[in-house]
Amino acid sequence: MGDWIVGLSPVSQAFLFTLFTWGATALGASFVFFTRTVNQKVFDGMLAFAGGVMIAASFWSLLSPGIEMAEQQGVPGYIPAVVGFLLGGFFLLLVDRILPHINEDLYFKDIKGKKAKHRTAMLVFSITMHNIPEGLAIGVAFGAVAAEFSTSTLAGAIALAIGIGIQNIPEGTAVSVPLRGDGMSRAKSFFYGQLSGVVEPIAAVVGALAVIYIQPLLPYALSFAAGAMIFVVAKEIIPGSQEKGNVQIASMSLMIGFSVMMVLDVALG
Repeated sequence: MGDWIVGLSPVSQAFLFTLFTWGATALGASFVFFTRTVNQKVFDGMLAFAGGVMIAASFWSLLSPGIEMAEQQGVPGYIPAVVGFLLGGFFLLLVDRILPHINEDLYFKDIKGKKAKHRTAMLVFSITMHNIPEGLAIGVAFGAVAAEFSTSTLAGAIALAIGIGIQNIPEGTAVSVPLRGDGMSRAKSFFYGQLSGVVEPIAAVVGALAVIYIQPLLPYALSFAAGAMIFVVAKEIIPGSQEKGNVQIASMSLMIGFSVMMVLDVALG
C-alpha cells in the first residue's frame, strides 16, 4: 500500500476513495454513449451483483466491527448494532416518503409523458439518496481507523470503498440508460447518471469527521450505515433485479457479488 495514502488524514483518505466510487458511477453512466438499451438479463445480473456486494459490506465492514468496538467501550455489542441498524432503515424509509413530492416537471422536462417522467425522477433521486449512506459508510470506516480501534484497518476501509465502487457501476448505468430510452440526450443522460454519485464524497467527509470527534457514537454510525444499505437492497435492488423474471440469474449474481466483497474484505481487512 502506498506510503502517500497512509500519510493522508482519514478525512482526505475518505474523500479520495469516494472520488473513486464517484468515478465508478460515471463509468457506468458512460455506457449511454455506446448503447441506448442494455440487455435485460445482463442488467438484472449487474444490479443483483451490486446487492450482494452491499450485503457483504454491511456485515464485514460495518456491523461486525461496530459490535466489537462497542464491546471495547464496555457496551453490549448488540445494543448499538440493533439501534443503529434500525435507525438506518427508518431514515431511508423517511427519505422514501419524501421522494414522491419531487417536482419532476422541473428537472426532467425533456422527457415526454407524465408516467415516464415520474418513473425517471424516482429512479434518479432514489439512487442519489441511497448513495448518501454509502458515502457515510466509507467515511465512518476511515474515521474508525483514525480512532485506532483494533478491528479497524486501513486495508479494510479501502476494501469497502472498492466494493462500493464496483456496485456503483451498474447504478450509473441504471440511471443514464433509462433516461436515454425516455428521450433525453446522451450528454444529459450521462450528466444525471454521474450526478447520482456526487453525494458520496460529501457524505464521506461528514462521516469521517463525525466519528473522529464523537468516538462513542462510532458503533451506532457503523450500524446506521449498514441498516441504510440493507434497506436499499431489500426495497430497491432485489425486487428490481427480479421484476422482469430473471430470478435465477439475479439470485446467483447476488451470491457472486456477496462472495467477491467477502473475499475483498476478509483478505484485505
